[in-house]
Amino acid sequence: MEFAHTSVLLTETIEFMMVRPDGIYLDGTLGGAGHSSCIASKLTNGHLYGTDQDEDAIETAKKRLEPFNDNVTIIRDNYRNAVGILKSMGVTGLDGILLDLGVSSWQFDNGERGFSYNYDAPLDMRMDTRKDLTASVIVNEYPEEEIRRILKDYGEEKFASRIASNIVRTRGRGKIETTFELNDIIKDSIPAKFRSGGHPSRQTFQALRIACNEELDVLEGSLDEMTDFLNPGGRLCIITFHSLEDRIVKNAFKRFENPCTCPPGFPKCVCGKVPKGKIITKKPVVAGEEEVERNPRSRSAKLRVFEKTK
Repeated sequence: MEFAHTSVLLTETIEFMMVRPDGIYLDGTLGGAGHSSCIASKLTNGHLYGTDQDEDAIETAKKRLEPFNDNVTIIRDNYRNAVGILKSMGVTGLDGILLDLGVSSWQFDNGERGFSYNYDAPLDMRMDTRKDLTASVIVNEYPEEEIRRILKDYGEEKFASRIASNIVRTRGRGKIETTFELNDIIKDSIPAKFRSGGHPSRQTFQALRIACNEELDVLEGSLDEMTDFLNPGGRLCIITFHSLEDRIVKNAFKRFENPCTCPPGFPKCVCGKVPKGKIITKKPVVAGEEEVERNPRSRSAKLRVFEKTK
């Protein structure tokens, strides 16, 4: 089964990337290679490096990027390791980096992976199937207080305490095996009058997926290194899909642009921290009506762009 080739904010992202024919680029989240195929098509003697931790994504990307083999290198790994890997390969800097975060349409639609509450499947949710931590481990083995924290912090779930309590009570009678079993627990934990704003499992599934894949920690821990690895004039383009990711990117970009930690009353900066560059998108770029109609999942997408100082 192949990844869908629907790339969110494709035109806008490629425009902001300002791809040069001789430039060196990184797509940290290859997915179906929609963005990457556009970048690669603009290269002559430039090069595109692409990373993804999902084996199926890698196979799909290889097929889609086959026409550009001379200009493309594909690596199966988490983007958190990309800069280190590229340095070990002799790359000294990048002219552009793209991160298209979250779960791909294919991962949601492939029911057996456990990402979606719409399909009955084992509680997996791993983007990298080589890892040991699954959603099942979290649900069946983590302490109640830790499950509550995950649902509250990563899902912003109002009923985190009730859901966590009912998960622990239910698993006491036997292991919680599937997504639909978890759906039933979540539904029973949320009062009927609060179930009208979409599927009741949406926030819990988001929270478990983020925890299982350490998504926010990976993002927060990668931005400084990636920005520092940009060549002068290089751009970091990041597409987020929920407020937690967007907040991390927004705050990091602000810090990169204005890193001074001196008290406001100081007549001049003495901390010695200098800006890494400038924010290109003062407000995030969002999908237009036509794209949202064509691809409803683009509705929550936000693109932010930062440029390294020359």
